[in-house]
Amino acid sequence: MTDFKQEFIEFAISRDILRFGEFKTKAGRLSPYFFNAGLFNDGDSLRKIGQFYAKAILTAQLPFDMLFGPAYKGIPLVSAISITLSEIGNNYPFCFNRKEAKDHGEGGNLIGSPLSGKVLIIDDVISAGTSIREAVDFICAAGAKPCGVIIALDRMEQGNDGLSAIQEIKKMYDIPVISIINLDDVMSYLQGRDDLVLNLRAVESYRTQYGVV
Repeated sequence: MTDFKQEFIEFAISRDILRFGEFKTKAGRLSPYFFNAGLFNDGDSLRKIGQFYAKAILTAQLPFDMLFGPAYKGIPLVSAISITLSEIGNNYPFCFNRKEAKDHGEGGNLIGSPLSGKVLIIDDVISAGTSIREAVDFICAAGAKPCGVIIALDRMEQGNDGLSAIQEIKKMYDIPVISIINLDDVMSYLQGRDDLVLNLRAVESYRTQYGVV
């Protein structure tokens, strides 16, 4: 595990963004951990999450022309990432969508730079993949091309058909999905923490029951 992945996990735990216990997922499963990106809710945490995303993007070396952040959580994320990238000499345009089309003024569903070229989609955690599918529709309708997705955490968890939501996105659109960390990274981190060993066992059990390869 790279240093920035470990730093991200430590940061997420310190801000209670990554928590351990018992949490009910949308699928009705009892998960031993929970990741809430909505708690990146002040200037300092937003600055740091932008830095972590930027490091993951640069590490992946995926070519792209602009960034797209699906509403709502993708809006502050794509803004923070764009600022961080520009500070290190990589100035990319970005765009995000409205949930409801505006019928006055400039109108439309999109705000920011016009969609064009290869577009990298920003999100936090892919659950059902709905926001990603909507993003792909916006991008393709504009004549641009989705070239990949980057998220904070890959839960590596099966859906109803045995594939994870990320695997479904890869299969459906033939694009890579990059994550800052995945569940294996979380488990590796827990292995080095004696105070979290009980959480490690619970996560291992959950991974065995619901995980994908």
